Amino acid sequence: MAACWARVRGRLRKEVGEVEYRTWLRQMTLTGIDGDEAVVVLPTRFLRDWVNSHYGDRLRALWQAEDPSIRRIDIRVAQPNGAEAETVLAAEMQDASAAPEDAPGLAESLAPRPPAERSAPEPRSDWIAPLEARFTFDTFVVGKPNEFAYACARRVAEQPASPGFNPLFLYGGVGLGKTHLMHAIAWAIREHHPERTVAYMSAEKFMYRFIAALRSQNTMEFKESLRSVDVLMIDDLQFLIGKDNTQEEFFHTFNALVDQGKQIVVSADKSPSDLSGIEDRLRTRLGCGMVADIHATTYELRLSILQAKAAAARVEVPTKVLELLAHKITANVRELEGALNRLVAHANLFHRPVTLETAQEVLHDLLRAHEKRVSIEEIQRRVAEHYNIRLTDMSSARRARNVARPRQVAMYLAKQLTQRSLPEIGRRFGNRDHTTVMHAVSRVAELMQQDASFAEDVALLRKMLET
Repeated sequence: MAACWARVRGRLRKEVGEVEYRTWLRQMTLTGIDGDEAVVVLPTRFLRDWVNSHYGDRLRALWQAEDPSIRRIDIRVAQPNGAEAETVLAAEMQDASAAPEDAPGLAESLAPRPPAERSAPEPRSDWIAPLEARFTFDTFVVGKPNEFAYACARRVAEQPASPGFNPLFLYGGVGLGKTHLMHAIAWAIREHHPERTVAYMSAEKFMYRFIAALRSQNTMEFKESLRSVDVLMIDDLQFLIGKDNTQEEFFHTFNALVDQGKQIVVSADKSPSDLSGIEDRLRTRLGCGMVADIHATTYELRLSILQAKAAAARVEVPTKVLELLAHKITANVRELEGALNRLVAHANLFHRPVTLETAQEVLHDLLRAHEKRVSIEEIQRRVAEHYNIRLTDMSSARRARNVARPRQVAMYLAKQLTQRSLPEIGRRFGNRDHTTVMHAVSRVAELMQQDASFAEDVALLRKMLET
């Protein structure tokens, strides 16, 4: 019996490959033959169900090839005590040499195991990242750039694993609200579906826990713990790029959960199709559900976020200050919130009201870092386009009014928007003297005071260059 079983295992091992064999089939144990039925045991219910659904038919076919009288395979959960174990131990000792190299002994597979290993365990708390209490749907500010992602997140929170929304893949740049939405989903499911188990972690933590399980030879606990959850949430999936073994494990976890009708939520900085370095089979599976992107914030959305944060902090912040921050800090909502926190802290520590002047003083480093670097060449190009003259006229010797006035405006803007010296500005405008630049700057400033239409033109050009 043991020799026949060893040949069945050896053939199955060659068919499925070493990785899959070690993951799912290595702990199979034959306990005996009962008429036309071979009885195989596994240490946990989870493994029993998986092997039965994925390999049961193939096991029966291989057994029939060895012994045509075997018509059924009964896959059970191992019992730690009893005559079965004694029978198998005797058979194993009788013909241990027939087993393939590195195959575990029958007695080893049937050794008594703690109760926690004989049933699908709850996910270990030290594997799951804590949820941020501030990140709920109520505190998420919705605008045009994120309304679709918000609606998808709401749908998943209300109806986990609903058709078309599993998996939910959220993507967007840094600091745009992906993590906030994931935490909000987790909080909402815990509140409205307390019977469901939710596991949230970063892709980095997933990898480190998987490596730790490999080192401690405890991969089954890792697999069963994650496959027992109702909702698995993985943040920053791009961290797995180039990490093939971890991708392999995540792929199998993904498939196992989806097959069981469990919800998966994933976030990354790019869409699935743009995640180069992720295996094609995983990338296509990630894109088969609902993919929702979060665009860069608009000025209106940034202003709304600041107003909501100021109201939550119960601090009076002038509208002009909020408008300054929304205009200057455009790329990252986290920096936007950090800037407001600095202002509020400064006001509380020094008992001073928040003003535009104090904002510029306290946040001078942050505002300077976000100032757009405008080049003299860009100024010349924009001004030439606006006044419909040739770019070469900016440095030519022509003194016609329709050319000289735009040139003076360009010099004025170069002085206002760049750190270049007057002589350097003059050199960029056809090697003109610095006194020519001084005259142009003063002349444009004078005309702006006298002619409102001209002042509007210059202001429009400045705004175009600064945004």
